Amino acid sequence: SAEEGEMPRADELRLAPERLRRRYDPERLGFRTTAELEPLEGLAGQDRALAALHLGLGLEAPGYNVYAAGPPGIGKQTALRRLLSELAAGRPEPPDVCYVNNFRDPYAPRALVLPNGQGRRFREDMRAAMEDVLSELPRAFDSEEYRAAIVEIGKALDAKRTELLRELDRKAAAAEHKIKITPVGIVMTPVRDGKELDEKDIEALPEDERQRLQGKAEALEAEIRKTLRDVRIAEAAAKKTRADLDREVALYAVGHLLGDLFERYADFPEVTAYLEEVREALLERAGELRAVPPEKLALLRRKGLRDFEVNLLVGEAEGAGAPVVLELNPSYVNLFGKIEKEGELGGVFSTDFTMIRPGSLHRANGGYLVLPAVDLLRNPFSYDALKRTLRAGEIVIEDPTERLGLVSTKSLRPDPVPLDLKVVLVGPPLTYYLLYAYDPDFRELFKVKADFDVQLDAGEERVRDVLRFLRGLSEVEGCGLPLDAPAAARLLEHSTRLAGDQERLSGLFGVLCDVVREATFWAKEEGAATVGRPHVEKALEQRRYRDALVEERIRERIVEDVLRIATEGEAVGQVNGLAVSQLGGHRFGRPSRISASVGVGREGIVDIERKVELGGPIHSKGVLILQGYLLHTFGAERPLSLSATLAFEQSYDEIDGDSASSAELYALLSALGRVPLAQGIAVTGAIDQRGRVQAVGGINEKIEGFFAVCRAKGLTGEQGVLIPRSNARHLMLADEVVEAVSAGRFHVWAVEDVAEGLAVLTGLEAGERGLDGRFPPTSVLGRVEQRLAAFAERLAEADEDEEAGARALVLPRERAAERAEEGA
Repeated sequence: SAEEGEMPRADELRLAPERLRRRYDPERLGFRTTAELEPLEGLAGQDRALAALHLGLGLEAPGYNVYAAGPPGIGKQTALRRLLSELAAGRPEPPDVCYVNNFRDPYAPRALVLPNGQGRRFREDMRAAMEDVLSELPRAFDSEEYRAAIVEIGKALDAKRTELLRELDRKAAAAEHKIKITPVGIVMTPVRDGKELDEKDIEALPEDERQRLQGKAEALEAEIRKTLRDVRIAEAAAKKTRADLDREVALYAVGHLLGDLFERYADFPEVTAYLEEVREALLERAGELRAVPPEKLALLRRKGLRDFEVNLLVGEAEGAGAPVVLELNPSYVNLFGKIEKEGELGGVFSTDFTMIRPGSLHRANGGYLVLPAVDLLRNPFSYDALKRTLRAGEIVIEDPTERLGLVSTKSLRPDPVPLDLKVVLVGPPLTYYLLYAYDPDFRELFKVKADFDVQLDAGEERVRDVLRFLRGLSEVEGCGLPLDAPAAARLLEHSTRLAGDQERLSGLFGVLCDVVREATFWAKEEGAATVGRPHVEKALEQRRYRDALVEERIRERIVEDVLRIATEGEAVGQVNGLAVSQLGGHRFGRPSRISASVGVGREGIVDIERKVELGGPIHSKGVLILQGYLLHTFGAERPLSLSATLAFEQSYDEIDGDSASSAELYALLSALGRVPLAQGIAVTGAIDQRGRVQAVGGINEKIEGFFAVCRAKGLTGEQGVLIPRSNARHLMLADEVVEAVSAGRFHVWAVEDVAEGLAVLTGLEAGERGLDGRFPPTSVLGRVEQRLAAFAERLAEADEDEEAGARALVLPRERAAERAEEGA
């Protein structure tokens, strides 16, 4: 014990330099350069995710779509592309999808689904057939036989008309009238003795004679009407005969042109039904098409025959196997297609089936569609529409604003297209958990989660897989240089640093690939044939240098004493805590001065950061745990009588997390026990209510941040960082820190509990309770216990004084009341 003069165990808590960083021996890697390695087929260390992908993408059952979860840069896209390419190569090519005109209802275009390649062929066949129609119809109607038939129809009509008019003349003569055909119609004139009577002659006739002629005129008018009706019937019959002739000629011309199509597509009932409608429409428009002036032929080909075109929606691309589509912008239009409109004179917009455009779902139909989950959720309508589509098993093209009732104009309603594909959403794990928790449809539609791990076991086989993966990178990019063994070893050390564990490697292959690319750049700058360790070191240093401006400015303020951080001497109630800041992709540690003030009272521990709303809930929890520790350690026999405040000095940003709770406890115990703490030692670690120190994050950045400050202000050999023992395996410190520790100019202590931390910070024993239930009086905790007892006594005395004062005020009032009663 400290009372017996024994020194604390602080020296035993120092970590040896070899424990501060894992190193990879280049000699044990088994190659001189990575060019000797065979490129890795696949992704290293993601067996769990690849097994999930294999199941989800291979199982043909409803709802077995996949959510690939993992942070950016972990290789999800690489793994998906490789696996999907392999699966797609073994699947049949998807069918072609065409939209054609619905001649009965042009606003409801028909969808034709044909075997792969047949859609293109059908489109070309229809184009050729329509070109032939434009050339064959005029020739068919220009034949001698057709002209002769037309002449015969005209002669027959003229003969019939002449016969009817001759008969009408005979009847008019019998009725003593003469018929004249004028431009304005048929005129009747009375006749007597071969002379036509005018109005005066008719007025001179006797009344009975006029009546007789009037009766004959009325009967003749009925005959005229009947004759005109018969003429119209004859003309209609002649017109029908001519129409039948035109149809027969057109059918002869069109029939043999479409006959080949009927035979070629006889196995496709939907196509033959469409061809029947095409034939009927051509026969109806034969008169329009048979005499097209040369100057209007191009216009007719562009617009007049548009009704007979085939809009090949899907089928243009050629390739073996099923399609694999990566849609990086999953807006509604990009996913489900659109119906374009074209402007005409007068500001009128029109559309038809030829302006239907496909979306990613159409292009991926029969294969695989990969979507970024977060972008899908950000785009209005996209996610809900995708769920409806997957449930219904068909793709519907519509304007999304129609669902909201924002558009009232009439638009197309194309037939839906049958859907058969696998959807892979790629996104962060949090998005998956939120969708799973709050969207029941998501659970039914995306039943497979492919979880990509950010950490890999650092066994020999896995190490080799990682290097083989990087070897494949240089081969794929075609411009990389091989890494020599020392460079590969340094890259593995950086991977371990990214993983934050000496026994693991990082799964963030994107970051490693960037380092390789930049190291290759520096190697080529020097004209080197291989990438060496200095090139990797330079790449890492340049990456840090590019992002470290803010970190360096903060360090400068500390050196200038603008931000007050003591790195020497001792102080009571004050300690250096460590925090990690992240700006973009750069993380760095920086010290913060934590101070505690104590006094007599009942308020307990007051968290100033929380009071001013700069402390987050986790930090507040850590402060409450401090109170729990004090209660457990010192409150068993008497209530705690203290008021204390904790503050992060010169801190103006929000603070959260519990990694400073051990530093706050040390400051509080120092203030209570009036025991100075070494200011050259920074502290990090969370605690529990029993005083055990627990692991925290960002341990490497915190140590390196305090080391940089101490180096800038001057290393004394007494400085260092106090960390939780459970964080020792997470250390991958920079070489400069390890060298300073080896030289005894800096130290890293790993502690298990508060007692060990106090021994390092104070040079005294923390103290253990003896048989009498008390801490040794000269120990740190003994001094705290005595101070708390003194606080309790003072508080009790203050309570007694307050009670006595209250009684002194009450007695005079009672006596005055008694005298008043006696006087009454």
